[in-house]
Amino acid sequence: MALSVVTLAATTGLMAVTTPASATAPTSQTVTVEAVEDTYVSQAGPTAPHGSHAWLSANAATSDGATDTERRAYVRFTLKGLPDNASDVKLTLELQPVRTTDTVLEVRPVTGTWSESTLNWNSRPATGAVLATAKGLTSGQTVKLDVSSAFTGNGTYSFAITSPSNVQSVLHSSQATSGEGPRLTVTYVDAPPTVPAGPLPFDLPSTSTLRASSHKVFAHYFTPYPISLNNKAGADDYYTKNYLNPAGESGKHVAYGGLLRDRPFPREVLSGDWQLADMKKEVQTAAKAGLDGFTVDVLSLTSAHWDRLKILIKAAEAVDPGFKIVLMPDMTSLKVDAGTLASAMAGLAASKSVYRLGDNRLVISPFKAEQQNAAWWKSFMGIMKSSHGIDVALVPVFLNFSSNASAFAPISYGFSNWGNRSPAQQTGIESNISKAHSLNKIWMQPVSVQDERPNQGIYDEANNTENLRTTWEKSISGDAEWIQLTTWNDFSEGTQFVPSVHNGSTYLDISSYYLTWLKTGKAPAIVRDTLYLTHRSQPVAARPTSGSQTMFMNPRGGTSTPRDKVEVLSFLTKAAAVKATIGGKEQSYDAKAGVQAQLFPLAYGLNKASVGAVTVSSPWEVKSSFSVQDLQYNAVSSGRK
Repeated sequence: MALSVVTLAATTGLMAVTTPASATAPTSQTVTVEAVEDTYVSQAGPTAPHGSHAWLSANAATSDGATDTERRAYVRFTLKGLPDNASDVKLTLELQPVRTTDTVLEVRPVTGTWSESTLNWNSRPATGAVLATAKGLTSGQTVKLDVSSAFTGNGTYSFAITSPSNVQSVLHSSQATSGEGPRLTVTYVDAPPTVPAGPLPFDLPSTSTLRASSHKVFAHYFTPYPISLNNKAGADDYYTKNYLNPAGESGKHVAYGGLLRDRPFPREVLSGDWQLADMKKEVQTAAKAGLDGFTVDVLSLTSAHWDRLKILIKAAEAVDPGFKIVLMPDMTSLKVDAGTLASAMAGLAASKSVYRLGDNRLVISPFKAEQQNAAWWKSFMGIMKSSHGIDVALVPVFLNFSSNASAFAPISYGFSNWGNRSPAQQTGIESNISKAHSLNKIWMQPVSVQDERPNQGIYDEANNTENLRTTWEKSISGDAEWIQLTTWNDFSEGTQFVPSVHNGSTYLDISSYYLTWLKTGKAPAIVRDTLYLTHRSQPVAARPTSGSQTMFMNPRGGTSTPRDKVEVLSFLTKAAAVKATIGGKEQSYDAKAGVQAQLFPLAYGLNKASVGAVTVSSPWEVKSSFSVQDLQYNAVSSGRK
């Protein structure tokens, strides 16, 4: 039942204006919040606070004929009591001018901390990109600025009001004895009691609810494979021309049939700063799935990889300051001394989007940390403190955890390993977590889908989604504090979670279910029947019937026994009969309520499955004739069309 106006106002102290809640239809709701703090800063008086003033001001550095006189206003609001099922949310910042001026106002998110009693020009916090603008102020008439893009649910909202105009704007503050101070108005629709359509089998909690958990979920970002490499349309971009094409990059990938078997969803050509736009989209996609941030593989301190890392940090700052970037120096490729690495990491740490613990320690999580010994890392941490004033929380990612845990324990906040990619190799997850806890360290568990590496001639048998589900389930039962999805976008190893041509959003959607379980402490209720279909497009033992490939992938030692199966993974609200068409042959089975995986022998042809009106069809035909070996599992969801 929708929350009534009386209850909302009583429990939150908000002013509310709305129509009565309905039990059968969506209801429009409006809540308005007064500023809890507001002030302005002045370049002309760089050390003076103005929190007790009855007015706010904003103007450019040159104003009313004087230079170095820029002013900026700051306002903060606390929003609480909004239901998790709020939809069509609009966030409006309302300001009331004291006088009429032909002034442009800009609203920006504040990415740092401040207090109205102490804030001055010299201590002003960092701000993000412009959220909204307004031109022309009339005394007594409220200016409304749409800041909906800043909405993240209940919590604190802090905005800076700036101006490019050389005419000073004057606005009522919360201290004003007449007129109205800054207000934040939220309008939204209370969802009806019926379950709306959606891509997930459950209702994903709000971002604020998920981030309130001490459990953190990051995805490993690999800078060689962003959404686009050269800003061209899909048919002509670098992925199509050079990475998926066996003859690409002057034929260097011919022997193994091309460098990649999958790619990010192609897009059209973008204008402006297309790299930043792409990075923003990646941050938005990950945040929408419930992730807390990216662990970013720092491959070099120069080159395109370094540039992409900085663009990704900038994108996080602009899109979602709560989305964090964990710095992960890749010690297999970084051949630098401790001082050089410290200088580079300290430079990145200036961003509020780079992850720090609650005690302000900077998280550094080196990949293959054992490439340098514990003494080397202790020296690095000492340089970070003595030369840059930064305390480090070291969370090394080992290729061999058991051999290095004791040596690294005295200098580490937590531990992790890179892990494996098949169910047969996941028996040690809970013992690793237990060992880390026995040393009073947190554990970051790798969660993975699959792994196929054409250019290395190896693959892991993931058993459809079994490896994904197993690594998640053992992470939860073992109480891992952090998760690292390995990887977000390493297409050269076929380990990607990012939405892609062959996988859609399937693996990310399934992970949203498990991360909700991890963060809330209980498995989410299934409210929508949803089917996921996974299969290869060729038998594992088959070889190309045409083409020029001469180097083939073989199973990695110790992996699960390779198999040829189609899997229907069902999330059902109640037990039901599921129909499956496998290679043109119709079959059916009784599925239980909840989560269940059903296997069928792989057969040539197309595959689909349905339960009631819910249907999932795979576009990936299983063929006997093909030109390139491809052992990835293709994945499709009934919730994504």
